[in-house]
Amino acid sequence: MKIKFSLIAASFFAVSSIFAQDEPAKDWFLKSPTKDNVQGVSIEETYSTILKGQTGKSVIVAVIDSGVDYDHEDLKDVMWVNEDEIAGDGIDNDNNGYIDDIHGWNFIGGKDGSNVDSDNLEVARVYKYLNTKFEGKSEDDIKGKKDKAEYARYLRAKEEVETTIKDNTETLKRFNSTIEIVARLKKELGKDDFTIADLDAFETEDAALQRGILVIKNNLTRNASLGDYESYLDRAANYFKNSLDYNFNPDYDPRQTIVKDDYANVYEKGYGNNIYDGPDASHGTHVAGIIAATRGNDIGMDGVADNVKIMTVRAVPNGDERDKDVANAIIYAVDNGAQIINMSFGKSFSWNKEAVDKAVKYALKKDVLLVHAAGNSNKDNDSNDNFPNDKYEKAGLFSKKQAANWMEIGALDWKGGENSPASFSNYGKNNVDVFAPGVAIYSTTPDDNYDSYQGTSMAAPVVAGVAAVLRSYYPDLTATQVKDIIMESVDPIAGKVRKPGTKETVNFSELAVSGGSVNAKKAVELAEKTKGKKKGVTRPAKKDRA
Repeated sequence: MKIKFSLIAASFFAVSSIFAQDEPAKDWFLKSPTKDNVQGVSIEETYSTILKGQTGKSVIVAVIDSGVDYDHEDLKDVMWVNEDEIAGDGIDNDNNGYIDDIHGWNFIGGKDGSNVDSDNLEVARVYKYLNTKFEGKSEDDIKGKKDKAEYARYLRAKEEVETTIKDNTETLKRFNSTIEIVARLKKELGKDDFTIADLDAFETEDAALQRGILVIKNNLTRNASLGDYESYLDRAANYFKNSLDYNFNPDYDPRQTIVKDDYANVYEKGYGNNIYDGPDASHGTHVAGIIAATRGNDIGMDGVADNVKIMTVRAVPNGDERDKDVANAIIYAVDNGAQIINMSFGKSFSWNKEAVDKAVKYALKKDVLLVHAAGNSNKDNDSNDNFPNDKYEKAGLFSKKQAANWMEIGALDWKGGENSPASFSNYGKNNVDVFAPGVAIYSTTPDDNYDSYQGTSMAAPVVAGVAAVLRSYYPDLTATQVKDIIMESVDPIAGKVRKPGTKETVNFSELAVSGGSVNAKKAVELAEKTKGKKKGVTRPAKKDRA
């Protein structure tokens, strides 16, 4: 789910701060707990010690996201190029089903060059579909195990959609009311920029203005200028308006008018277009930069990994991604050589999990590691639905029940100590594997810009970057070995920590399978000692790696 302005914790994407807060060094996530006294992943120390003078092999990392600005000054040199395709000739030169896919593909675009920007959430789609079957019925009317399960799902979707529409309608009214109050105060005071002192000196008998002034004064005391506060109000109002117009609107469907695919054909090839950045590539560009922004070029920032080529696969709108697109995006990335796939998205309902499961199994068969963000709802993924995930819906009698090539990532805060887990991060003793830096992460944004975002969306690409380092310098390691090495080499988080979203303190082992945070240096040290299982690949002798 991509939400441009996150006032609610449910966004799987970057969680924005309303006002500026103190932040650490921009590259803190690359630093070392021992050398720099900050809970980074020790990648700088790794390059300057163990990997010094060595040369790794190129690794393709696919970013399934909102799109990537492939011309960005810090990314253009690390973009994957499909050398079997001739740009702009309108021919599928490599016969992979996609015309002119030079840097990747866009599964939510139309043949005419149009693109899906906003879309609704999966819960709204599920609600609309099941409402035609169950509207007006009670539990006593439902017969059969399958129908009862569907009815329970319907009631959950119905409550979420209808409650959210009601709440967001009221919230939008409040924000619009405050925007109107600010405009009235500007007129009454005769100035476009007023301060708390101006409000203290202003007298009025108007009850609405009096209430509005209290709200405005309370927010301006948070070191915000009027301009910053107005910007916040506008973004907030726009967010809630979009949630009503698009995200929670069951009748909104841009698919039919833009993509025009055969939606029922899950494994349809060729739909979409090659507009890799789409209407808003902010999130995907930020993710790509964390993984692989060109290192050592003295521009902007350094990504975690060198020797990486970023493949951009656009499948995530401003709303929930669709399972058909996720499945096809994974298959596309695998077929075109990706060794790691980053997936910083998610949702609480699934439309066709079986299709995604098949794509995940295909990735496992082709030795591809999948790295997924755990979500920003400060919820326990052990007891709350979170899609996609590594649990197969139809495992089969003799097959594994979960994907061995899947990593689920929680977000770590730079503050450390009791506040090590990010307050918004999802967690799970059984279903979240590791934590990685995910707060105040400085990275690339479109048009040669840079910004700090936070979210498990930022933590996942940190791990994908570390995985890319391992697959680059130790190419004989399989995807499952890379996962195991990362999990076995974590920095354990000692002492009690605050469980996200609560005041309760617990051991970090209650929040993640590994009980710790990713450490690239320890991972590389363990990789040095691990015999690779990848067939046909020989690790170069250390003395020859120069």
